[in-house]
Amino acid sequence: MTRISLAVDGTTYEDEVEPRLLLVHYLRDRLGLTGTPVGCDTTNCGACTIDLDGDSVKSCTVLAVQADGCEVTTIQGLATDAEWDPLQTAFHQQHALQCGYCTPGMIMAARDLLKENPDPTPDEIRHGLEGNLCRCTGYQNIVRAVLAAAAEERRRRAPAPHAATETATPKAPAGREAPV
Repeated sequence: MTRISLAVDGTTYEDEVEPRLLLVHYLRDRLGLTGTPVGCDTTNCGACTIDLDGDSVKSCTVLAVQADGCEVTTIQGLATDAEWDPLQTAFHQQHALQCGYCTPGMIMAARDLLKENPDPTPDEIRHGLEGNLCRCTGYQNIVRAVLAAAAEERRRRAPAPHAATETATPKAPAGREAPV
C-alpha cells in the first residue's frame, strides 16, 4: 500500500492505495464520485476525462499514486454555489447529449480546449475533442454547445459597460415647459 494525498474538487483526501489502482477507480470506488464514468479502460473513449493540475487527462491511464500531491477536478466539481459551469449549461441547452455517457469527458475536454482557445472555430472544437468519442449524437450539437459556452465565457469576462453619465437638464421656471 502507498499513502497518497490529493485535492479532489476542492477537498483534500489522504489514503492508502494499491500502487496499481487507477485514478478513475479511486475517484468512483473510494471517493464515491461516480460522475466520472469508466468507459473503455484503454484511453479510446475519453469518457473518464478529468482535470489534473490544469490539464485534461483520461483518468483510466493515470494511477492514483501518480496523482499524489495533485489537484483533480471532476465533472462534479465544476458547479459552484449551485450554478452550473457554462459548459454544463450549454450542453443542456443545446441538447448535446443523448445517453449522456460521454458527456462528463466531453465537458472536461472542452473545458481544457476553451482554456487554451477561448474563441474556437467549429473545426478547432472537433480537433480539440478528437480523443473523446460519442456514439449517439453525431457531434453537431456538442460543437454548438462548446461554441455557446465559449460565447458565454467571453461575455462574462467582458468589462461591464460604463453607465451613461446623466447630464443635468435645466428646469423650466414654474408655469413654463422646457424646450424640446
